[in-house]
Amino acid sequence: MIHIAPLQIEDEDKLYTFELHNRKYFEKFVPSRGEAFYQKDYFHDRLRELLKEQADSKSYFFLIKDADGEILGRVNLTDICPSQKIGFLGYRVGEAHTGKGIAGKAVELLKVEAEKTLRLKGIKAQTTAENIASQKVLEKKGFEEINREDTAYEGKPLTFVYYQLSF
Repeated sequence: MIHIAPLQIEDEDKLYTFELHNRKYFEKFVPSRGEAFYQKDYFHDRLRELLKEQADSKSYFFLIKDADGEILGRVNLTDICPSQKIGFLGYRVGEAHTGKGIAGKAVELLKVEAEKTLRLKGIKAQTTAENIASQKVLEKKGFEEINREDTAYEGKPLTFVYYQLSF
């Protein structure tokens, strides 16, 4: 059984290890966070920035954990728009935990949190066109594709697929 738990400073060491361990896997699907992100001091400072955003209700960061408290992934609502009551979904599940329905369950738990606790009216999401697994998760959870955009990242063509869910 999994659950989502709000990000806390006490999670720093386990989260840092999780991110380091899964870096190459994540970078297959999303642009790199850069070398600095994986330096302990920078990671510490970045975590404090995220916790401030969370305290200011600008974003909400959750860890996906199992019954033993092991971090399986992350699921977030960022850039909350107070007037439209919409947030932007982001999630990542560690390589060892993919294919087990964890992303879908975490998105479902976050949907409940967004609607019932945070009182949002909807969630937007985006993924790369190559990330078929994420597209399937979003579509199974009721998100509708609303747009595609071709762009370039580090000189390589990249297509983003945009989704939306309304409550």
